Amino acid sequence: MSLLNKLLAAAALAVTMAGVPMVAQAAGGPALDKAPVRFDDASLQQGAKLFVNYCLSCHGASSVRYNTLTQIGLSEQQIKDNLMFAADKPGEQMMVALRRDDARKWFGVAPPDLSVIARARASEQGSGADWLYTYLRQFYRDDSRPTGWNNVLFPGVGMPHALWGLQGEQEAHFVTKDDGHGNKVTHLESLEIVKPGTLTKEEYDEQVANLVSFITWMGEPGQETRRSMGWLVLAVLSVFAVVSWLLKRAYWKDVH
Repeated sequence: MSLLNKLLAAAALAVTMAGVPMVAQAAGGPALDKAPVRFDDASLQQGAKLFVNYCLSCHGASSVRYNTLTQIGLSEQQIKDNLMFAADKPGEQMMVALRRDDARKWFGVAPPDLSVIARARASEQGSGADWLYTYLRQFYRDDSRPTGWNNVLFPGVGMPHALWGLQGEQEAHFVTKDDGHGNKVTHLESLEIVKPGTLTKEEYDEQVANLVSFITWMGEPGQETRRSMGWLVLAVLSVFAVVSWLLKRAYWKDVH
């Protein structure tokens, strides 16, 4: 992209964001809901299913190969039969089906790769999983946006609500208040489901937790093995420490 095109894109983004009401945030950033992340096979398998069906059409996960999913209890045949819609071999990367040129044309920017998005979104307000969990539950209808959707956590987001069929359509209720410094700040008062989806609120939250767990797992598929190995190393070192202390006591007992 040329420098001129970059400047034009930045200007367009600035103009777009200028029309978005400022949502009040707590000091240091928005409040995030705690994500109930789980790394058991059942949760990760359900999250993988959601990711392939709802995310992979636009977002890739190029750092992960399909056969990596054998680590969450799936066989290669199950992966081929149920999850491989955009690849031919299990050793292929989980690449996006959408062409980047088409994505730029439709959304203004190519959707980001999600391999390490959970790490990228980590902040002092919470983990990247917390950010994703909050984000995926705070879409609401907004006819002023090109996609018809907006997001409380990410005002002016270009992404439509991919999971709206599950969650339903929410309506956001905002109130404008003075922040004490003469500035008018828009506060979210409530989010209300005005058109139900196929899932109840509790069921939807559960499915989002599964999806976020899988996306978090993708950032480091070997993390559970690493943690288990870490506990084993600590246990071995503890045994050696006791043995070393006993040897020292036996060696020096006649000296003292």
